[in-house]
Amino acid sequence: MALSSGTRLGPYAVIAPLGAGGMGEVYKATDTRLDRTVAIKVLPEHVAADPELKQRFEREAKTLAALSHPHICPVFDVGSQEGTHFLVMEYLEGETLAQRLTKGALPLDQALQVGIQIADALAAAHRAGIIHRDLKPGNIMLTKSGAKLLDFGLAKSGTPAVAGSLSMLPTTPPNLTAQGTILGTFQYMAPEQLEGQEADTRTGSGLL
Repeated sequence: MALSSGTRLGPYAVIAPLGAGGMGEVYKATDTRLDRTVAIKVLPEHVAADPELKQRFEREAKTLAALSHPHICPVFDVGSQEGTHFLVMEYLEGETLAQRLTKGALPLDQALQVGIQIADALAAAHRAGIIHRDLKPGNIMLTKSGAKLLDFGLAKSGTPAVAGSLSMLPTTPPNLTAQGTILGTFQYMAPEQLEGQEADTRTGSGLL
């Protein structure tokens, strides 16, 4: 059930809905402790009832918390209240790359800038041993400060390329990464994803 304006989740007061996807509903909210605007991703009730999907949501929070990069949307907090599980992220003003592309192609200089920023974000994730696996225009937000990579809910953890990485945390359980299992968005999948094969850093950079 959608949250109404004024609903409180701990110290966060919901302002308005921003959107929804398979892994959660996103709301604009106010952090009443720090007096700042945030985005809250709420796990839907029917998903929260599924232990596997609930674990994936929690893994997304841990994955994002392990990453710090100017072109990756950061996570601030995670919590639950009366059965409602939520993730608190930076509130981004702008539009997704998918929304922007409905107006036509990006100018070459802007396309190059976005590509470089997202490639840099992916490189940082890969150094931390994380492969995004659902890279698509809808998961890239265009803001005044540049492009931001969103939604690591389908991410896969591997062996970090840098010793001492903080992201040794698993992001997908074995049964979800097993051969024959397909994860991602069909239109943006690499061939190996469509075939249910193992994904690597080349898969995570497929859109670029």
